[in-house]
Amino acid sequence: MVRKAQLISRSRRLLAAIAAALMLASASGRAALAQGPNAAQPARAAIGGPFRLTAEDGRTVTDATYRGKWLLVYFGYTHCPDICPTTLAEVAATLDRLGPLAAAVQPLFITIDPERDSTEAMAAYVKAFDSRIVGLTGTAAEIAAAAKAYRVYYAKRAPTGAAQDDYAMDHSAFVYVMDPNGRYVTLFAPAGGQGVEQMEARLRELIAPPAAK
Repeated sequence: MVRKAQLISRSRRLLAAIAAALMLASASGRAALAQGPNAAQPARAAIGGPFRLTAEDGRTVTDATYRGKWLLVYFGYTHCPDICPTTLAEVAATLDRLGPLAAAVQPLFITIDPERDSTEAMAAYVKAFDSRIVGLTGTAAEIAAAAKAYRVYYAKRAPTGAAQDDYAMDHSAFVYVMDPNGRYVTLFAPAGGQGVEQMEARLRELIAPPAAK
């Protein structure tokens, strides 16, 4: 519980740092940023970008592979004890609540621990939550490039036991929403208190805005 609280606190601090950076980038974004994660417009050029990774089925994929879909991009790792499984469970629940609209959404779980997260490990892990979630891994350099594009913080802790693979990872815990053209729209912070209902409501607004109904 103490570690979870620390991760949540770190996520909140990182969210505040992102918001501050966006305020500097766009003076006109001050009012929007006061709304929190929904204030996406000033940040479209700040988060996201090209990546080249390996899907759980062994295919090489890029950001262009998923054009035409609303992406929910989350960085974590399969040995994560709390934040990752909780977030993926909430993403799965959000898809269920969206009903037919979920067909327009593609969740991506990108590992920040390629040393242990093979394609086989990623496949088994994500399918335990929802078959619609795609797990992506890659080389250390490929993961670092993707994380940099999404402004994701992660760091490997020192091993806690005799085995060198017995270690934890610190990482930010945001779910990034990218539009069908691959542009950043907003982010969700489940670790900061944004739950399934909030994510569902925001996605409904994005996928099927009232004017389009």
